[in-house]
Amino acid sequence: MDASTNGKEEHTMSDLGLLAPLTTIAQHTGKRLLDRERPAAARTLSELRSAFEAVDGPASEALRTELARLRPQAGWADELDLRLPRSGEVWVADAMDGAVQYLQGLPQWCVTITLVRDRVPVAVVLHCPPLGETYAAAAGHGATRDGAPITPSAKAEATATVIATSHPMFAAEQPTAMARAGRSYRALLPEVRAIRNLGPTSWQLADTAAGRLDAFWMYGTDDVNLLGGALIAREAGARVTDAQGAPWAAGADSLLVSGPQLHARFVELLRDVR
Repeated sequence: MDASTNGKEEHTMSDLGLLAPLTTIAQHTGKRLLDRERPAAARTLSELRSAFEAVDGPASEALRTELARLRPQAGWADELDLRLPRSGEVWVADAMDGAVQYLQGLPQWCVTITLVRDRVPVAVVLHCPPLGETYAAAAGHGATRDGAPITPSAKAEATATVIATSHPMFAAEQPTAMARAGRSYRALLPEVRAIRNLGPTSWQLADTAAGRLDAFWMYGTDDVNLLGGALIAREAGARVTDAQGAPWAAGADSLLVSGPQLHARFVELLRDVR
């Protein structure tokens, strides 16, 4: 991981100004992947890894080249890193966020690009090629889907909600978080209409920001997959905290996002999960 600059340097383009070129880059990346012939179905873990590398390697290299041209002073965060450096600018980008779904022939995958400054996300674009939809946000400037402002769910009863969850990469390396996830599922399921896991964490957070999902929660540290979606949710007006209701930031061990009306109720339901 390389964080070659810090947030004090002057930039040629504002965070808001980055959204247009980032959208173009994300959409071009997505089109190349959508038009590419998908690898044959893998039968073993080794074949799955080979199929992933054959697709993700060239796509990620092209994405990295375009982002380096746009912001050459920014470093690059590996998507497998759970934590980011405390200072400096880094790109957190994934050409194929939801690679498992892509390789299975499912539509729940997206291109994600987030600029993070001093561990705080400042600009993000998510593009889902199968849906042809794009979420974008810059700190202090709201959040949009396909250019239109989004707002979170306004439901007033938890029993009417559809909520979602996910887990960090390499979940087995965070056994405490996984144990809490199981207990939280048991705490929430009787109190809501339905629980789903709909693919990439980033896209589920964006769908929560836009009110398609009523809440999203997760246990474990997974900064690279949470920062972009958390910015979209916050800019849309959703509450973004940890599971205990404290403000969420990179490095937190849990995340809870919902519309303002029901956030306190979800915190109450998760309060005893340890």
